[in-house]
Amino acid sequence: MNTILSELEDYLKREALTITQFARHSQLHSGTLSNIVHGHRPIAMQQLDRITRAMGREEGFFYDLYIDNYIIEGSSDWRRIGPLLLRCADLDKLDSIQRTARHIMDNLMYAPLLFDTAEELFTAGKMEAAAAIYEIVAEGERFQHSERLALCQYRLFMISISDDQDKNLRIANRFEPFVERLDEVDQLDALKELANTYRSLQRWDKVEEFAAKMGHKARIQYDMKCSSGRRTSERVKHPGRPLFFYIAYSNLLRANVCDEYGDYEQALAYIHAYADLSWVKEQGDEVEHWKNLFIEWSKANVCLTRLLSGDSTVIGQYAAYIDSQREERLTGLLYILKAANKYNLNVDDTLQQFNQEIEESVNDLVQGRYSRKLVLDRQANLLLELANYFLVKGEYDSGLEFLSKSVKKYQGINDEKYKILGALTKILKQSGSSAG
Repeated sequence: MNTILSELEDYLKREALTITQFARHSQLHSGTLSNIVHGHRPIAMQQLDRITRAMGREEGFFYDLYIDNYIIEGSSDWRRIGPLLLRCADLDKLDSIQRTARHIMDNLMYAPLLFDTAEELFTAGKMEAAAAIYEIVAEGERFQHSERLALCQYRLFMISISDDQDKNLRIANRFEPFVERLDEVDQLDALKELANTYRSLQRWDKVEEFAAKMGHKARIQYDMKCSSGRRTSERVKHPGRPLFFYIAYSNLLRANVCDEYGDYEQALAYIHAYADLSWVKEQGDEVEHWKNLFIEWSKANVCLTRLLSGDSTVIGQYAAYIDSQREERLTGLLYILKAANKYNLNVDDTLQQFNQEIEESVNDLVQGRYSRKLVLDRQANLLLELANYFLVKGEYDSGLEFLSKSVKKYQGINDEKYKILGALTKILKQSGSSAG
């Protein structure tokens, strides 16, 4: 059977090298190398990399053999497995990571060590390697109902979110049952991410469900924190943002849902709730940053809710706001068009004012504070609303142009809309050519 040692011995014979000569070339101690060659000690990862380099092979060339020789057929020693996984991640050798992790997960005592390695890779931004390990740990612990299993599913949810909305829906549905198993602090960020994902999918029933849960849980944690008044030297786990944020953001999302459902009175009640932050006891620069943003958003969203309810007198005021806030222009234009199409309003002047932003939304991914998936969805929806606006006005060339561009935007993010709108575009173009 082929082994790393047999490969090394063949190399030494072929090149007519002594152990001492090769030890010098590979920067290993000759005694150490002699013990390795004679099978008296296993090869450490750093030693394997030096031997591989000295033999003129590419990095990681012997990793699969190493897994066979020293892990599957040897003892599963974490002192070798841990460094191997990290090196495989460096070299994107996902198959090797999976082989190793699957083999040692036959013994559940390795689950915490594998999970910690996945967390290290996740923090380092090596998402594919981390996901490979999270999947295997989750599979191994699927009957354990543990917090670690829930954390694996949470990380996989965050890693797997993409531009494909159909895929995002499946990922969100898969993760939902695990939220309640997370630590109560992690639940807040998990609920926020679920609500944001469903928001980009326009699943307003789900946005309402998870926004309400997030606000309720955050309020309980906030009240407990304020009432305890205890100071401790122990390290306390904190959510990603100040606790008050999750309460205010819950109200913001629920106002958004009410706007979509046409319940504008309730939307205004939620907006006023997150505009009044006089109750917030937390302090610090980050707290002030978010407080200022919520107050700013509340003023804009009062205008927006009035606009969506049919009050055209606020168009100028709302347009002035989004003109001063570049990151809000895409969202603002989308809702201006929605109101215009719903109430048959003329917003030609506003569209001319933001002609550059419309061009950018056609050609580029607008960067800002919003997630990529939400921006992509809003860009596609804006183009669809523009198509509707111009088609209703009888400006068919402009309407068809924006409809075609919206179809291209939906391709890759929403297969169902892509097919429906693609078919509609063909029908309209055929009708236009027939009429001509």
